[in-house]
Amino acid sequence: MRSEAGTEISPADLPEGEEAWVAEGRRVLLAEARAVEGVARRLNHDFARAVELLDQVEGRVIVTGVGKSGIIARKVAATFTSTGTPASFLHPVDGLHGDLGMVSRSDAAIFISKSGGTSELHGLMEYVIRLGLPTIILTGRRESSLSRHATVTLDCWVEEEACPLDLAPTSSTTAALAMGDALAMALLQKKGFQPTDFARFHPGGALGRRLTLRVEEVMVGEGFPEVQEGAVMKDCIVPLAHMRGTVPIVDSQGRVSGVITAGDLTRLMDRDPNFLDVSVTDVMTRNPKLAVIGELAAAAVHTMEAHGVMALPVVDQEQRLQGVVHLHDVLRSEAV
Repeated sequence: MRSEAGTEISPADLPEGEEAWVAEGRRVLLAEARAVEGVARRLNHDFARAVELLDQVEGRVIVTGVGKSGIIARKVAATFTSTGTPASFLHPVDGLHGDLGMVSRSDAAIFISKSGGTSELHGLMEYVIRLGLPTIILTGRRESSLSRHATVTLDCWVEEEACPLDLAPTSSTTAALAMGDALAMALLQKKGFQPTDFARFHPGGALGRRLTLRVEEVMVGEGFPEVQEGAVMKDCIVPLAHMRGTVPIVDSQGRVSGVITAGDLTRLMDRDPNFLDVSVTDVMTRNPKLAVIGELAAAAVHTMEAHGVMALPVVDQEQRLQGVVHLHDVLRSEAV
């Protein structure tokens, strides 16, 4: 049975026969959540040391692991790379059979191993130490053989796996993945990584579009009607229809002084039979919400949604009208 986000489903709401499997799913999710919570509680100065170490790396961060830990290592490397820290996954066996050429003296290495004693990692550890690379290990055993040689050990110990047989790596891999994410996010903030930086690494698809599209790219910038402050409401009717219900009012210097919407016109018609002769300055919303040239289209949408409007005048730094951006145009651009 499907539920809305944030809605908790009780066993009584489930079709007969599904209760046991939903209960098992919840058990696993809660077990892994407890594992991550435990790792979070034990986080200490070693984590800060690891962030400082990674921030000083001039080359790449080499991330390695075997088996399920290797899969986690691939994801951790990808997260670092996408957030401004160049990183590469290196399988330890491939490394010892010809791929060590990708490792340089300006790099750092992250080892992921639940036991901290994975035999395939020892040879690679020996090599990077010989190169003088700083090393970080994410492990469930702080006193393991690999930990003793690492520059920094990050405690990823879990009490038990979520696997009912306590065999398949589940809670332990989740904990290691969460620790890798924590390192990447802390490093992102330390480096001052911004949404525009993220967009440079994600130019394709809706995500890149959302982080790069500017209001001037989707606004109506030519042929849009504007109404002068000295006009009356009769002068607004055609522009309101042309601009889908929002018309900017400008002063003699072309600066936006207000906005009139179709709703304003409707309300005026209800209360004043002589509405056509009413001055626009008596009806307009003064100090309206605006978008500025260079602003992200996604930010303009946030403003529209927060204030319940469908369009924004777009102005330059002197508040001179440059165009009008409409919610529907931004949505069609797939910027949000």
